[in-house]
Amino acid sequence: MNNEVQVNGINPLDPDQSLKSPPEVLNLERTAHPQNTVLAEDSAVTKAEKLERHGDQKDFLESDAKRIKINPSADLETANDGTTKSERRKGVAQVKPAYLVYPPGSNRDTGAAVQDDDAAEGAAHEPFQQTPDTRGKRKEKSKGQNTSRSFGSSRDEVGLCSSRMTRPEFSPNECQYGEKCRFEHDLRKYLEDWKRADLCTFGGICPIWKAKGRCNVGWKCRFLASHMEERQTADGKKELHLTENPEIDELSKREVTSTGIGTLNDISTGAKSDLMKRRFKTLKADTYNKWLDTQTQRPGEQRDDPEFNQDPQTENVIAEEKQEKEDNRASHNSPPFLPSEKRRIYFGPETPVLAPLTTQGNLPFRRLCVGLGAQLTYSEMAMSLPLIQGQRSEWALMRAHESEATPPAFNPQNTTVKGYDNSRDLKFGAQIAANKPWQALKTAETLTKLCPHLRLMDLNCGCPIDLVYRTGAGSALLDSQAKLDKIIRGMNAVSNDIPITVKIRMGTKDNKPTALKLVDRLVYGGQDAQVYGGGGSGVAAITLHGRSRQQRYTKSADWEYIAECAALIKRFNEKGDELADTVREADPSTQPAGGKVYFIGNGDCYSHIDYQRHLSEAKVDSVMVARGALIKPWVFEEIEKGQYLDKSATERLDLIEQFVRYGLETWGSDEIGVGTTRRFLLEWLSFAYRYVPLGILEHLPPNLQDRPPAWRGRNDLETLLGSDNYKDWIKISEMFLGPAHKDFRFEPKHKSNSYEIEAEG
Repeated sequence: MNNEVQVNGINPLDPDQSLKSPPEVLNLERTAHPQNTVLAEDSAVTKAEKLERHGDQKDFLESDAKRIKINPSADLETANDGTTKSERRKGVAQVKPAYLVYPPGSNRDTGAAVQDDDAAEGAAHEPFQQTPDTRGKRKEKSKGQNTSRSFGSSRDEVGLCSSRMTRPEFSPNECQYGEKCRFEHDLRKYLEDWKRADLCTFGGICPIWKAKGRCNVGWKCRFLASHMEERQTADGKKELHLTENPEIDELSKREVTSTGIGTLNDISTGAKSDLMKRRFKTLKADTYNKWLDTQTQRPGEQRDDPEFNQDPQTENVIAEEKQEKEDNRASHNSPPFLPSEKRRIYFGPETPVLAPLTTQGNLPFRRLCVGLGAQLTYSEMAMSLPLIQGQRSEWALMRAHESEATPPAFNPQNTTVKGYDNSRDLKFGAQIAANKPWQALKTAETLTKLCPHLRLMDLNCGCPIDLVYRTGAGSALLDSQAKLDKIIRGMNAVSNDIPITVKIRMGTKDNKPTALKLVDRLVYGGQDAQVYGGGGSGVAAITLHGRSRQQRYTKSADWEYIAECAALIKRFNEKGDELADTVREADPSTQPAGGKVYFIGNGDCYSHIDYQRHLSEAKVDSVMVARGALIKPWVFEEIEKGQYLDKSATERLDLIEQFVRYGLETWGSDEIGVGTTRRFLLEWLSFAYRYVPLGILEHLPPNLQDRPPAWRGRNDLETLLGSDNYKDWIKISEMFLGPAHKDFRFEPKHKSNSYEIEAEG
């Protein structure tokens, strides 16, 4: 980043215009959020989220009752230094008086709009109603305020033909469409008439060319001047040539692909084609699914009757069924890996986890968090059916950066993990959602074959989105524990040495938690599993989000309940068979690698204080961070150093620049890549603006659920970064990506609190 960005009130975009707003503007109207129109490149779950919000809504202004106010008559408490400060109030991020826009008690003492993360996840829950029979009837056009909204376009007015994109001016490749091609073939005409002017940010140097020696988008690059030159030919003509960075070795230059630099798990076009045409073979999954079909009709699978289990005559039946199961297993074309043969993994105090984040959990953001100390990362949640159908948008979620293929932190003094090889471990895992066993198994085997850089595969059983829930996936599996158990066992059978983990919520309904019962079943096995001698499911790790599906983000996460579940896991790990009676004795061949199940807690972690408290009080192995990382990605750095980090506005701007650089390296430096990077930057800023600098807070630690009154920063840049006006977010993006394309759209929704992408399930 050009470090000449000023923080003394001078606008980096327009020096004649101050960043400091007049008092009447600093109240910042109401919170404006980006729009959420469904795009072709969106993943399946992102499309589901956006469709869920496209209801018929009228213009909405938030009531004063939902806006935080500071009471001037607040009780005072005496600090250790003898000074007085206002008493900490629940739900309020109290700002020091010097940084308040309006004095406490004034008529304009109105805080920023409350961020309703419950509404943010989607439409309110409504009882499921059977869809009426509409066969033969004309489908009604969807209605609602968002159906016509669009991000617009970030494309050249006339594109350059791909046959010319990376070739010298006088020696292009042959275009297969010839004269019928709708793209420009004249390079100089394209550069003069159709391509937008080069960007002057990053010193005018292409980030891809600087990092890897050559630019994969060639003449379409918005930093073209940094890697082109005009050479004179033998006949006296002047020819345009692309240049390479002489400081970069040839091997690095060959690593540049169309999907970015340093990317892993990028499957070939041929593999996607085979999936789309159903030519991709999943022999293990097919065999296991057939075996499952026979098991569903077997007598005794749902035998929960104590009288039956006490009947001596059933012993022979059980023995025969167990032998038949072993015969079925032996009939596989290739014997599947058992859970005990899985690769060892590790979760510990030194491995804070970045949660799977829909939309915001993209590769550049994960890469940013890894650089700040995140030790474990997950892909965005991918739907199993689009994956096995070869959909490009879903497979894009499986891409990882090379930094995610490095081993996580590991301190051998904290614990001894039998057989764990840290040098073979990596940070990145894939998360999928499925509603049927056959889908989950085929997806697991496909990922095993096509994605060589996976630490683990995680099954999402916490996503609360209605369109996911009503298909039977996500949190719906919490109410189908037998199916969930069956899915995990099957995934374990077909995933070779890749461990299988699961992420769950407390339950689907408030005040009716079911997670403890589910954890018990996954670890020890249900009654039906014991009849077949199956033992536990073989799950290697369980992550529990301390909220129910119905609760979503209302109230705080219940860490006391998380602690109850952690205690059950601890008893299993410490004593194992000593606590199990003869009926529930675990079969060693079905247990996870090393015989240990890891347990991770999730919910409202926003500082190193939260992290350490959850480790010590809830006794979890590690903590997963979601919204806290979106608002303050350096939370991982705080955890690593064990102290608060009051990042300055300039340091935060450096992180934004870093994200932009990573975005261009991932999505390209052409017009489309710049537009995609801008879109995802704005999506992140829709969370990041909620950060209140530590230096202006009256009380620590900060709480993720607290909301501040209207505040001003310690300088004008800090105030700009804290603005909830989406137009200011666009200004920030233009500092690094230049003016937005004339067709680019980023419209806020009418309802100020209705938009925030689902952070995590």
